[in-house]
Amino acid sequence: MPVWRALPAVVRDTHRAFVDLGAWSDGDVVRIDLGVSRPYLVTNPVDVQEVLQQKAAIYPRGDDTAMWRSVRKLVGDGILAEGETWAASRRTLAPLFRPARINAMVDTMIDAVATAVDELDASAATGTPIDVGHELSRIVCSAITRMFFAGRITVEQALRIMAAQDTIVTAMAPRILAPFVPWWVPMPGDRRFHGAVQAIDDILLPVLRDALREPGDGDDLLSMLARTREDGQPLSEKQMRDDLVSMVAVATETSYVALTWLWPVLANHPDVASKLYDEIERVVGAGPVRADHLPELTYTKMVLEELLRLYPAGWIVPRRAAADDVLGGVRIDKGATVILSPYTTQRMAVWWGPTADAFDPERFAPGRAAAEGRHRYAHYPFGVGMHRCLGEHLFNVEAIIIVATLLHRFRFSLTDSRIPNIRVAGSLRPARRVEMVLKPLDRSATR
Repeated sequence: MPVWRALPAVVRDTHRAFVDLGAWSDGDVVRIDLGVSRPYLVTNPVDVQEVLQQKAAIYPRGDDTAMWRSVRKLVGDGILAEGETWAASRRTLAPLFRPARINAMVDTMIDAVATAVDELDASAATGTPIDVGHELSRIVCSAITRMFFAGRITVEQALRIMAAQDTIVTAMAPRILAPFVPWWVPMPGDRRFHGAVQAIDDILLPVLRDALREPGDGDDLLSMLARTREDGQPLSEKQMRDDLVSMVAVATETSYVALTWLWPVLANHPDVASKLYDEIERVVGAGPVRADHLPELTYTKMVLEELLRLYPAGWIVPRRAAADDVLGGVRIDKGATVILSPYTTQRMAVWWGPTADAFDPERFAPGRAAAEGRHRYAHYPFGVGMHRCLGEHLFNVEAIIIVATLLHRFRFSLTDSRIPNIRVAGSLRPARRVEMVLKPLDRSATR
């Protein structure tokens, strides 16, 4: 794609431009001439599987790609690193995020979410609009602080961490749009970025050091990390810090960002909203939400899968070729940047049919993918292969609990029902605040 055609489109609307480029190439690997850089865009699920799974060693994250440079300055050398550093963190963290362990903490999450949702009663009673992003942040933080810290930090401190993360992912935008600029050259957003990283460390490091001195016997993430031994030795403060920051970011970012998009989507698809209400009413009944309800909320899970298809929090996945390669019949030179984008692949008509841009949870009905011959990696919001996100099951559980609890208690209307535009950032964020008014349902017999 020549520079005169590619560059204006990417600058005008980065996300749409990637989808259009994928459609223009019909899913073939395409080299995008942006003048100062010429990355390859990879959208075919077969090629995605090669890059992220079969040839993962050839396509590492690469510290010299703009996004990973930014991410590493936040999370350091932990689960988002490569090689033995990554492997050590994976060995430490993977057991803590196994489905069996997450499932054992469902009651804790349900109680935390319900308590946080209680605080919306006053706004609902007066019809006062709420900032959806802020309230979801608070609800997610309520659940995560119990699971990760067991009261060692407050919800208010966790909200400050999320606010700092918000600053970080938006401050990354200039670096993402100008990946050729070296880090020693100051750019807009750099000062905010570094200040936000420091704000996170100011909250977490004292708590982490206290845990290392007194690990305790709790089953929260911090206590378990503090008790972990590698070759008989405790984890270093740096490894604990890097792993903890990584997992807090992953556990909060996906839930908060993805669920913020849900309400405009439901407002524009009343048929989907009606089915969702009906399922929650049928399964939860008089309430409250319980752990045994979750497997029965199948349509809710389908809605969330479709939400992640159209609005994956991690919308872009850059890689750097460590050796010459051929991908999809196209020669990739050593050192070239390869861009994968779940947002792009998951919106392309060649993989999802002519209604690819439409919100249709039935795409994820049991057996539908096999019947349509859909490639496994036409949908990969949590990544592929050895770097697949450890927090996937946590999101699936937490998101269902939050949606079921909110819609069991309230109905809603938006102050602006239009689907927001997308803000260029490290994750897929709405370009404006989403506000809604809650209407309480009569659940006098529930709690």
